[in-house]
Amino acid sequence: MKYNLSKEEILRLRGLAKRQAEIAALPVMQIRKKRWTDTNDGIPGARPPFAIESWTFDRDFMPEELFQCRSEYGRRLESGFLRNIRHHELLNDDHVCPASLDIGWHVKYNEFGIEIHTDYAKDADGVTLGYHFEHPIKDLAGGFAMIKPATFELDREGTEAEFSFLNNTFGDILPVVNRYGPDIHNSLTQRLIRLMSMETFFMAMYDAPDQLHGLMAQLRDNAKREALWAEKEGLLILNNDNQCTCGTCFNFTTLLPKQKGAIAPGKVKLSDLWGAMDSQETVGVSPGLFHEFCFPYYRDLAEMYGLVYWGCCEPADAIWEKSLSKLPNLKAVSISRWANEEYMANELKGRSIVYSKKPNPNLLGVDVKLNEEAWAADIRKTLELTAPRNVPTEFVVRDVYTMHGNLGKAKRAVELAMKEIDRFFPG
Repeated sequence: MKYNLSKEEILRLRGLAKRQAEIAALPVMQIRKKRWTDTNDGIPGARPPFAIESWTFDRDFMPEELFQCRSEYGRRLESGFLRNIRHHELLNDDHVCPASLDIGWHVKYNEFGIEIHTDYAKDADGVTLGYHFEHPIKDLAGGFAMIKPATFELDREGTEAEFSFLNNTFGDILPVVNRYGPDIHNSLTQRLIRLMSMETFFMAMYDAPDQLHGLMAQLRDNAKREALWAEKEGLLILNNDNQCTCGTCFNFTTLLPKQKGAIAPGKVKLSDLWGAMDSQETVGVSPGLFHEFCFPYYRDLAEMYGLVYWGCCEPADAIWEKSLSKLPNLKAVSISRWANEEYMANELKGRSIVYSKKPNPNLLGVDVKLNEEAWAADIRKTLELTAPRNVPTEFVVRDVYTMHGNLGKAKRAVELAMKEIDRFFPG
């Protein structure tokens, strides 16, 4: 890919880059960074950070009229700058505005050796919200010979070309940093559901248990092989700073890297990194079946990392005792609206594992007007459970799909959440 932008686009983007640099230099960013760091480090009394993930309601947060760039690459850069700026100016949550322009390695990945067609569904506003895979496996009892081990390769020249272009264009305003290593596919059941339907997956536990174990092992090996390849090739990049392992859960911590002293470029190990994994697809699976068919393969991957973030929307409590409590290097657990909060607060007490609360998105996204009392009560309920137990806690709002054209509602939600947090963590 050749990187070039028109003079008009460069002028526009440099102006946005300067604004991002100004915001990143504000003293409040160091305060926010400390909140995330203290929480992830398990410092007693750490004030919980609060952040809203905005991309799901981009119809409101990033409307078309904001954009001035017309080229695809220009709009991608414009979107990144605008999101960082608007998080601070419109939401003022605990996002830490990046003090750099970040890119990642260009890696080509062929996960299964076959193409899996995906159908997408749009809502009344033309926003894509749903999708459906054309699953290649209809009956796992027949095997999965058509599924090949994953292959991957690095486009080093492409990465260097993008870095050079961005550095020449914006480097005097924001340093350009390669901050993202290859995306490792650790969420195994998410990958599995690309290959077969939920019904096929569930029935395979009874009809084809050996084949299911074999396929889960191959998916584990795909992730493990890519991770070890990236480590050997020197592609791993420390992710203990202003990066997200899962959604908008920021990684700031002093607990990584595990290696002591300065680490030479290309010498980062998997044990120096956060890893992330979840299994939303097994909500309907008993704890015993999850432990038998899924947990061993997640465990093998978790052993490779320095710290692990577990979960997304699935409730953690059902599989906590038998499985998750034994997951190696576990440091943070997603607590969704379907979790038994009191149970998890009790279980995490004294373990220095982050209680990563996902507030109820319906309270923010469904009604045109924010129910302030209900929203505050949802935040307060969590703090009443975690603060007395000294459980490190963070709030990350996800899966809000519309603000009904009123971004003031999101800002008000931030203000109310901060007020509740202030009650438990004054000063």
